[in-house]
Amino acid sequence: MRSRCLAAALIALTTLGASRVAAQGLGGSRGTPIKAGESCPPGTTEIRPRLCQAPELPAPSILDYRPHSTLITPEHPVPRPKHPVIDFHGHPRLGFGSDGDLEELGRSLDSLNIGVMVVANGISGDALKRAVAAIKASPTMRNRLRVFTGINFRDVGPGWAEKAVAQLEADAAAGAAGIGELGKGLGLSIKKADGTRLRIDDPALDQVWQAAARLKLPVFIHTADPPEFWQPIDYSNERWLELALFPNRRYPPEEYPPFEQLMTERDNLLRRHPKTTFVIAHLGWHGNDLDRLGKLLSLPNVYTEVGAVLYDIGRQPRAAHDFFIKYQDRILFGKDSFQPEEYPYYWRVFETRDDYFDYYRGYHAFWKLYGIDLPDEVLKKVYYANALRITAGLPRAGWPR
Repeated sequence: MRSRCLAAALIALTTLGASRVAAQGLGGSRGTPIKAGESCPPGTTEIRPRLCQAPELPAPSILDYRPHSTLITPEHPVPRPKHPVIDFHGHPRLGFGSDGDLEELGRSLDSLNIGVMVVANGISGDALKRAVAAIKASPTMRNRLRVFTGINFRDVGPGWAEKAVAQLEADAAAGAAGIGELGKGLGLSIKKADGTRLRIDDPALDQVWQAAARLKLPVFIHTADPPEFWQPIDYSNERWLELALFPNRRYPPEEYPPFEQLMTERDNLLRRHPKTTFVIAHLGWHGNDLDRLGKLLSLPNVYTEVGAVLYDIGRQPRAAHDFFIKYQDRILFGKDSFQPEEYPYYWRVFETRDDYFDYYRGYHAFWKLYGIDLPDEVLKKVYYANALRITAGLPRAGWPR
């Protein structure tokens, strides 16, 4: 009898303990079951397979949740790259009216081992002449900066192409080393003289691209923006925080052509002008789909650069490493916004095997970066050799063999 009572008591205690564990560890009555493939309801997270629960403490906002990593792993910051660099996507803060501005920029470039910066502000006419003259007059910067010209796409219509080609020829004679950065307004918002949208592949532009080939000027073109900017601003959008901070970066479908339409027009342009060298900015916004980018780089006249998309390169280190090896002759270094303290993040991704380190701009990416450990021969091509090969107007002396 005593044995039976003791056994019953043990069973009762075990059952009670299991119930408490279930309530504490698996959500108990507060848990919300879901079916396979379903998402948890808002305000909850999955704590066990198909069981969701809300936190007992107030949840922080996306801005305030800043956990400190406990990962201990070797760190190899790279303040200066192994080899000198050509920044093909430069937007320095210069007015070209002061020697002091040029000298200050030179000090920044020296600290980063940037041998040459392309001023990719698309200036033309008298503004370009002033910039070229200021650079030539500088004893320290005459071989450190080169200027790209722009194209005025406003009011394309009868007679426009002849004027645009004449201006391009004049800018090339004045010292322009290339064309660009041609802005995203081409395709997105610029209108023709008749009021219709100017398509990127509009035949009215053909004479300009043909002139670029004849003048041996590479065309540096920025088309569209990250595809997330066309998506709803909801909690499944990877760029939610950026769009919440800068709502004007979104492209409502009733106001703008779709992302894929712009990609199709751009790709038509690249294929229709095989004699023109094109450099597509920002990995063409295909850093999240390297197979797609690789198909574009199979075109012999197409190159790309890495400005402002390090967040995609550094989150897929094995795939990115293999991609850079395969397309090592087609990728150029470019940074975009000139913030000297941000460049070392690029060197660290390209030159190390480091794990799980911060990206420099939290609203672009809430994830960490990893080094892709490129070999020296690839680094040299990405850093300077590819730019030299396609841009005749860049200084040729002083680069490593």
